[in-house]
Amino acid sequence: MDKIYSVAVLGSTGYVGLELVKILLNHPNVKINFLGCEDPKNLSVNFFDEINLDKKLPNLKLNDSFDPLNFDALFLALPHGASHNYVKKFNNKIKIIDLSADFRLDSLDLYKLNYDENHSCPELLNSFVYGLPELNKAKIKNILNVSIPGCYPTSILTPLIPLLDKDLLNSENIIIDSKSGYSGAGKKFLLSNIKNSEDFNFYNYNTNEHRHICEIQQELNKHSSKKINFSFNPHILPIYRGMMSTIYCDLSNGVTLEDIKNTYTDFTRNLSFVKFLDNDEKADFFSVQNTNNCLIKIFKHSNDKKIIIVSLIDNLIKGAAGQAVQCFNIISNLNEKSGFIN
Repeated sequence: MDKIYSVAVLGSTGYVGLELVKILLNHPNVKINFLGCEDPKNLSVNFFDEINLDKKLPNLKLNDSFDPLNFDALFLALPHGASHNYVKKFNNKIKIIDLSADFRLDSLDLYKLNYDENHSCPELLNSFVYGLPELNKAKIKNILNVSIPGCYPTSILTPLIPLLDKDLLNSENIIIDSKSGYSGAGKKFLLSNIKNSEDFNFYNYNTNEHRHICEIQQELNKHSSKKINFSFNPHILPIYRGMMSTIYCDLSNGVTLEDIKNTYTDFTRNLSFVKFLDNDEKADFFSVQNTNNCLIKIFKHSNDKKIIIVSLIDNLIKGAAGQAVQCFNIISNLNEKSGFIN
């Protein structure tokens, strides 16, 4: 009989926490035995989202009341600046999968600069593996703690790193234009920013100043001997979920569009969730919403020394909760697809 893993989710009523619960409920090797939040009021998680009334879930409890005894894994779907306190408390007592930014960065100074927070356990920064499964699977397999990448970095690093690994791109001038559904801004986001009684809004924000830039830079630098220079312009769309990153790159000398196609074909051949699309396949939000997939499509430029890459994910799933479950599956030596319907 296959092992059933006892898991807990702290921060279970946020956008990402609710997605985590939905995926874990469908997981054949998981039983959810603790759901935490900051203000439970003796409620069921179904008060926040009718997840699955046919399956019994524990009532919400205070995050602080969690005890790791008899649990196999802890998912932290908490805000930046909150997770590190729980990691300090439970480190080496349980497998920890953190979805905040608290352990994504290698440098404490970089964390303080971008998140304006002190860190309770900077000595544990290097005990976490960066949880990009398609690129760090071997490291994830042999670790206790995983830090899940941000949604923008996931949509950007997944298509860029395979090309940088083969020195196919000129690293001097990469332009990244990303668009996200408003759920990427979290539950505190005001819907009045994106729609009113008459129309919908659309806007860019934090251009070249977004907090994810340091994370993207850190990981890209690990895959190139040259300094990577890029511009990053994120936008909020008047839709709930989905993310598209359009990346404009200059090719290295002598590199052709066929070289790029062959690299992506090789890279994605045995991957469960990253797919390289043919010219006639659609690349849109409907194709990725409610899935753990990352879709990559390339377009030729009028100048054959340039390339346009389009990368699509669901920001709540592949950009957060789904990637966390995928990492859990790898750590637990389970099929990567366990728990996923699509």
